[in-house]
Amino acid sequence: MLTVVKRTQIYLEERQSRELERRARVRRTSKSDLIREAIDAYLGMGDDEAARLEAFRSAVRAVAGIAPYLPDGATYVHELREAGARKLDELDERWRS
Repeated sequence: MLTVVKRTQIYLEERQSRELERRARVRRTSKSDLIREAIDAYLGMGDDEAARLEAFRSAVRAVAGIAPYLPDGATYVHELREAGARKLDELDERWRS
């Protein structure tokens, strides 16, 4: 599908230009595409399902392996519940004092 575009000139700070260039390289796209995506997001026009899915996948990739120290799920939930119960006991003890 052919999209009609209008040429617009903008001025960016040096840091903005560098980061935009880096992100465009990583995504193998143009700076113009990234700017159009950002404007669509700002205007609430780029909220399609494919974009949301890609944003979700990007977030998952960003945090994958971030907490390898976590124990298995059942143990983790049990420890959280015990910590919560201890906190409630502490609060109850303070209230009674």
